[in-house]
Amino acid sequence: MPPKARSAGKGKGPAKRKLAEEFPPGEVLTDTGKKSWKIGAPVGQGGFGLLYLASDDISKAVGADAPYVIKVEPSDNGPLFSELKFYMRAAKPDLLGAWIKSRKLKYLGVPKYWGSGLHEKGGKRYRFMVMDRLGCDLQKKFEEGGRRFPRKLVLQLGLKLLDILEYIHEHEYVHADIKASNLLLSYKNPNQVYLVDYGLAYRYSPDGVPKEYKEDPKRCHDGTIEFTSIDAHHGVSPSRRADLEIMGYCMIQWMCGRLPWEDRLQDPLYVRDAKLRCRESIRDFMKSCFAPENEPGEMTKFMEEVKSLGYTDKPDYQKLRGFLQQGLKGAGGDGDSLDFLPAGSGAAGATTAKRKKAPAKLPSNDELDGSPAKKSRLPAKKGRRNPFLPLTAEVNGARKTTARKASLKKPLVDAGTPTSPAARGKRGRGRPKKIA
Repeated sequence: MPPKARSAGKGKGPAKRKLAEEFPPGEVLTDTGKKSWKIGAPVGQGGFGLLYLASDDISKAVGADAPYVIKVEPSDNGPLFSELKFYMRAAKPDLLGAWIKSRKLKYLGVPKYWGSGLHEKGGKRYRFMVMDRLGCDLQKKFEEGGRRFPRKLVLQLGLKLLDILEYIHEHEYVHADIKASNLLLSYKNPNQVYLVDYGLAYRYSPDGVPKEYKEDPKRCHDGTIEFTSIDAHHGVSPSRRADLEIMGYCMIQWMCGRLPWEDRLQDPLYVRDAKLRCRESIRDFMKSCFAPENEPGEMTKFMEEVKSLGYTDKPDYQKLRGFLQQGLKGAGGDGDSLDFLPAGSGAAGATTAKRKKAPAKLPSNDELDGSPAKKSRLPAKKGRRNPFLPLTAEVNGARKTTARKASLKKPLVDAGTPTSPAARGKRGRGRPKKIA
């Protein structure tokens, strides 16, 4: 779908980009390695490209069980080009295989890159990339479960995410847009989860030299507004600590249903300030999200550890795993099976008010590579607000505390309702829409 202009800040929105024309099934594309790929039926639409089932067997039609997808967009568009740089540097099958073997993992949730190239048709040039085919995204599961995941499931997902983030961080990249709609289940194994959509991925440490902390007002609030990091709200380039902060926000939302600042997502400065107050007092943050008997101590420890990280610090991934593993033992053990139970069946979230039945949603694509389009959101609900301590700003990587009157008044203990698309601000691409 066409991109939206920047909703916050004084910078200009991105230039309007074209959407690729739909190719007929049977079109053969040849990648830079001279390998041929045949495309099948279109299965979805990403931010600026179309997605097709694909096969490396060009002697017959592409079946419904094809193991690959191909993303195609006009060659002068930018998102796929940016994503390609990550995949070519960090997602080749042999590179992923070596990491999995060295770390003794059963799998790693990064889609494999199988090839890319340029294709000409009708006098126009298109860029394409071939990747693993994946399945349903977790945002759909989250909505189906009443916007709540069981605590055990959230901790399992957190451990899988730590494996993924450690890998991409060690290969000089950060993701910068972690969220449920960018986490897809494997097409063949519903107990495997993959992090997708690297359109906002950033090479934070080219050739092993980390980028310096630098605020840029033109880049303020990049990402997905409810989850994006405090650094991003200040216009600072993504970092390892930012990925972990975003991950923490996601996990807390999955457990309790709603973050404290989701009542005013249309106001990026309000969201930024609320996050600053939450970082200043992690304990108050957790109390605003959970009833006392349901507060997950492991998430308090996780967020405190992330808070302690400097901009260029390397996270202690094993220490973070330890927090989540400890919580998982208390939630019923680890195991490999992902159980998407309905909300309220032993999940660690706070007591919720009775929800109104959600309106019917547009169909989503369950069989694609993971370049999600924006998800539909309900109108913003006037939420209750939370008391927190003074704001803490960061200047050149150092903290500076300033007094500020708390604007949040009352602890939030229910899941609430999601917000409208207009409230979401500048973000990464959401869940793809299915093509009829």
